[in-house]
Amino acid sequence: MKLKLLTAAITLVLATSGCSDNSKMRDNSSVTQTKAESAEAMTQVVLNQLGETLDVKYRLLTNFPEGCPTEGVDGRCFSAQIDLTSTMDLPSADWAIYYSQMRPVQEVLSEEFEITRVKGDLHKITPTAAFTGLKVGQTKTIDFRGELWQLSEIDAMPNYYLVSGDLTPALIKSTTVTHDPETGMELRPYVADFTDAETQYKRSDTDLIKWATPEVLFQANQGVELQTGAATNTIIPTPLKVEVTSENKPVSLGAGIKLVLNVQARAPIDAALKRLARLGVTESDKGLPVVLNTLKDSTQAGAYQLAITEQGIELTAADDAGFSYGLSSLTSLIDSQDLSINTMLVEDAPRYDFRGMHIDVSRNFHSKQLILDMLDQMAAYKLNKLHLHMADDEGWRLEIDGLPELTDIGSKRCHDISETTCLLPQLGSGPSADTKVSGYYTKADYIEILKYASARQIQVIPSMDMPGHSRAAIKSMDARYKKFMAEGNETAAKEYLLTDPDDKTVYSSIQYYDDNTLNVCLESTFHFVDKVIDEIAKLHKDAGQPLTLYHIGADETAGAWLESPQCKAFVANNVQGVTSFDELGAYFVERVSNTLNDKGIEPAGWSDGMSHTRPDKMPKKSQSNLWDVISHGGHNRAHEQVNLGWDAVLGTPEMLYFDFPYEADPKEHGYYWASRNTNERKLYGFMPDNLPANAEQWTDIQGQPFEVDDTEKLDDSGKRISGPIAQGKGFAGLQGQIWSETLRSDELVEYMTFPRLLILAEKAWHKASWEVPYQYTGAVYNQTTEFFTQEMRASQAKQWAVIANTLGQKELIKLDMAGIDYRVPTVGAHIHEGELHTNIIYPGLKIEYRIDGGKWKVFKSPVAVKGMVEVRALAADGTRKGRTLEVK
Repeated sequence: MKLKLLTAAITLVLATSGCSDNSKMRDNSSVTQTKAESAEAMTQVVLNQLGETLDVKYRLLTNFPEGCPTEGVDGRCFSAQIDLTSTMDLPSADWAIYYSQMRPVQEVLSEEFEITRVKGDLHKITPTAAFTGLKVGQTKTIDFRGELWQLSEIDAMPNYYLVSGDLTPALIKSTTVTHDPETGMELRPYVADFTDAETQYKRSDTDLIKWATPEVLFQANQGVELQTGAATNTIIPTPLKVEVTSENKPVSLGAGIKLVLNVQARAPIDAALKRLARLGVTESDKGLPVVLNTLKDSTQAGAYQLAITEQGIELTAADDAGFSYGLSSLTSLIDSQDLSINTMLVEDAPRYDFRGMHIDVSRNFHSKQLILDMLDQMAAYKLNKLHLHMADDEGWRLEIDGLPELTDIGSKRCHDISETTCLLPQLGSGPSADTKVSGYYTKADYIEILKYASARQIQVIPSMDMPGHSRAAIKSMDARYKKFMAEGNETAAKEYLLTDPDDKTVYSSIQYYDDNTLNVCLESTFHFVDKVIDEIAKLHKDAGQPLTLYHIGADETAGAWLESPQCKAFVANNVQGVTSFDELGAYFVERVSNTLNDKGIEPAGWSDGMSHTRPDKMPKKSQSNLWDVISHGGHNRAHEQVNLGWDAVLGTPEMLYFDFPYEADPKEHGYYWASRNTNERKLYGFMPDNLPANAEQWTDIQGQPFEVDDTEKLDDSGKRISGPIAQGKGFAGLQGQIWSETLRSDELVEYMTFPRLLILAEKAWHKASWEVPYQYTGAVYNQTTEFFTQEMRASQAKQWAVIANTLGQKELIKLDMAGIDYRVPTVGAHIHEGELHTNIIYPGLKIEYRIDGGKWKVFKSPVAVKGMVEVRALAADGTRKGRTLEVK
C-alpha cells in the first residue's frame, strides 16, 4: 500500500547462486525451439552453473533521457541498462530471467532482448529471435526506459533468477544482497553507484532537494552542540510538568529498589521492572523504597505522579498504564553509566489517547521476535497501540481456522506461474518459498503477541486489507475453489469464493495488479470476511485481549467490477439499495463496518476509502487513519473526517512514514513518494494539531515551498466543500507507519523505526509550547505568513537541542542494551582552510575520521587534514558504525 516508487536501470552480469524452489512449473515464455532442442541446449546442471556465474549490475543512466519531459509527472521517464556478462557460453535461447522492478518498462531499445511485465512488479527478460548467444567474457547491454524516475539505489530489487522449461529455477547469486560488516545494513553489489546529483538524484528540473552530503548535513546540524548536563533531568517523552528540587543527583539507585505495593497486582509493571533491571536497577530488600499508590482524583488513562526524594520514591497512578508509564519515566531519567538521579516531582498525562505504531508484515514477513521487541520499546516510550498489518497483495500472515489455504498458499512466494502452491514472486523475493520474507504467525504465535502486548498495556489492532490489496486472499481462495471443484464439491468450492470467474474488467492498482480486488457483489465475499473476523476475535478472546478495534483497510480500490456479470445484476436489481457501480466501494465498507459494529467492534479504515462512505450509513464510532499528503491538500480530508466525529488518527506521510529515508541520499533505505528526508529533527518539528501551519516550515517532495488554504470553501449551491476543524473537535492521536516493500529483514525494520519511534512518542505524548495554535476561523499558511513566530522557532530549536542531547547522551545506549539496531546517523563535515570540522544530529555520539583509507581516529576537535577524508559515527555502545561518507 501507499506505494509510488519507481525503478531504473539494470546491469545483469551472469554471476552466481544455487537452486531455488521445489516447484518445477513450466515457463510458457521460452522462445521457439522444440522440446528436444531445448533439453539438449539447457540442462539443470547448466542452468545451475549459469546461476552461479551470472553477474548482475543495475545501473541508472539518467532521469532526464532525451525525448521525455523534464518537469511534472505525465510522460516522465528514466533510462537504464542491463548488461549481461558471462563466464560460460550461453548459446541457447531457451531461458528467461525473472526479476522485480517497481515501475513498468516503457520501451526496450535493444534488439536481442525484450522485457515484459508478468504481474505486479515481477518482470521477465527473454532473448528475441535476434539473440546471437553469449560467449565467455562477452557483455551484452539491454537499454530500456521506465516510467517516471529512480531516486534511490535501493530501487534495484534483489534475487533475479533463471528459468528454462520444466527445470528448477536457479537463483542468480550475484543479485543477492550482502551485509556491511560495520553497519549491519544490506548492500547491493549488483547496483552501480549514483554519481551525478543533477541527472540521477533529481526527479524534475524544478527539484530543489539537496543530496545529503557531509557538507549539507553539517549545515543542517548547526546550532545543536554538545551540552554537558543537558540530559540530566530529561524524560522522553516529555512530561506535563517537572519540578527539580536538587542538584548533583543525591538519590542513588545503585543498591536497587524495594517495591511497596499498595495496589492490587504487580503483573502490569513486570515489563517496566525488567527494563529497569536491564540498566542495573534490580529489586532488593536493601534498595530505595518505591511506593505505589492509587491516584484517586484523576480519570485520565495513563496519568501518573512521580515524587522522588532522598528517602524514597512514590509513584501514584490512575490505572495499570499509569504505573507502567511512571516506571518508564524513572528509567528514562537514569543514565546507564550513573544510577543516581535528582529529587523532583513529575506530574504527567498523555496528549493523545491513541499513540500508535503500524508494522506491515504482509509485503515481507517479519518475525514474532521483532514484534515482541517492538512492543517492549513501544511500552518503554508510552505508545499504546500496535496496528499489525497482516494481509495484503503480497502475503497473508495469520493462521485462520478452517481456511488453511490462506497460509498454505498466501503466506509464501515462489516461481509457480499457476499460483497453486504459492503466490508469484514480488519485491525481489526470488524463486524459492524457503526464505525469511515468506511466513506467517500461527494461532499460538498471535496469542503470544496479544498477551505480550496486554502485559505492556498495548492494544493490538489487526488489519487484513480489503476489498483492494487482497490478492493473497483471492489467490488462496481460488486454489481452494479449484481443489473442491476437482473433488466434485461445488458448495464447498463456492463458500468463500472472492471473485466472479466471468468478470472481464480490466483495471490496474497502484502496484500494477489487475486481480487484487474482492468482488463485493458476491455473498461469499462477505461470508469470508465474517469468517476471518470471527476467527481473529476468538484468538483475542483466548489471549484475554478482546477484539474491540479492527482495521478493514478500504483503500486504493482500483476500479474493479465494471464488467462483472454478478455486479451488473447486483446493481440492476438494486440489491442492498445499490443503484450505481460508483456506490459499490462504499457499500462494502459500510456493510463490513456495520457488521463489525454489531459484534461490538469499532471499524477502522484508511482515509481515502473511508471518504467514499456515506456518514449516515456508517457507525458513529468509526476510526479513520489519515495518510493524505499535506502539500497536496491533505488537510482537507483530515478536517472533514475529524468533523464527522470519527476517531481520526494521523499518519501524515511526510512525517510519520518510517519506511521513508532519514536523509536525502540514494544509498538510504526506503520509499520516497512523499518525503525523501524525514529525520528526527524534522519529525520533532511536526505540529499535529495544526496541519496547515506546517506549511510555514515544510517544503514538498521536491523541496519547494507550498501554501495551505484552510479557509471555508463552498460550492455553487452553498454546500461546504472544505474548511477548518469545528470548535471542540480534534485528532484522536498519531501513528507511525512501517511499510515493508523494501524492508526484507528485521534489522532493516529496526533501522528504519529507531530512533524515530522515540520522537513519535514525544509528539504523541507531549504538546510542545512552541506549536502554533489552531485557527478555528480558518487561515492561509505559507512561508511568508508568520503564525509560526520567530519566538516559536527559537523555542523549537532550543527544545530540540535538549532532545538531541538526550538521545545522544542517554537514550541510544538503552536501545543498544536492548539489542535494537537503530540507525547510526551519517556525519556532517566540512573542511575549512585545511581543517576538518564535524557535527552530528545527536551530540554525544563518537565521530571518527580517516585519511586516504588509513586507520580510523576519534574526532575530538578541528584537525588539519590532507587527502581523501572520510567520516563516520559510532553507535552509543561503540559497536556498530554508521555509514561512511567522503568529505569532498
